[in-house]
Amino acid sequence: MKTIATNLGIKSWAEEDRPREKLLLKGKASLSEAELIAILLGSGTKTLSAVDLAKQILATHGNNLNELARLSVKELTKFKGIGEAKAISIVAALELGRRRKESEIIQKPKITSSKDVYNIMKADLLDLQHEEFWVLILNRSNLVIKKQLISSGGVSGTVADPKLIFKSALEELASGLIMIHNHPSSNLKPSQQDINLTKRMVEAGRLLEIPVLDHVIFTNESYFSFADEGMM
Repeated sequence: MKTIATNLGIKSWAEEDRPREKLLLKGKASLSEAELIAILLGSGTKTLSAVDLAKQILATHGNNLNELARLSVKELTKFKGIGEAKAISIVAALELGRRRKESEIIQKPKITSSKDVYNIMKADLLDLQHEEFWVLILNRSNLVIKKQLISSGGVSGTVADPKLIFKSALEELASGLIMIHNHPSSNLKPSQQDINLTKRMVEAGRLLEIPVLDHVIFTNESYFSFADEGMM
């Protein structure tokens, strides 16, 4: 009598229970270690899903990732359903995890004044012969989550699209943002266009609950801060 496999393939599972879909729907933290390894495997065997195969591998080593990380490619290929390519994927992923532990955590810079903004942007804007428009995206503690180049233009100007600016901020779940653009001419005086853009951005930020905290004009010698001048 023919034996019917009791293990259903991952494709027959509910979408929210498949590892890849679950990661997209619920986030990486929702996945078990076996499910994360299953994503690396991609597929299982005729009788085991990728998740069941991952569980088997983990169980053989006490469900301990540190023990699993000690295995070589050759040792991993001893498991039925694990070829060289899958074994290499597991070894590489666990090695990345080890290196991450050893990596020094880079402290995000904190903005406490317009001078901090100027110093943070020096590496990007000093000595440029054309205008660029950037934003600093901040969290609740005014730590810089991301520096984002919005546009790059000519000697006398660049276009700053509010939609692009807030798109970046929304994607990073920002609690605030600071706009920066440079004047290659070294003229610190804001143009009427700079003033109008700042007003529009402040209003939009209020609606989206992402306050625009400052707009800084950068030159090689100094800077102009809208916030410091009471123009926000």
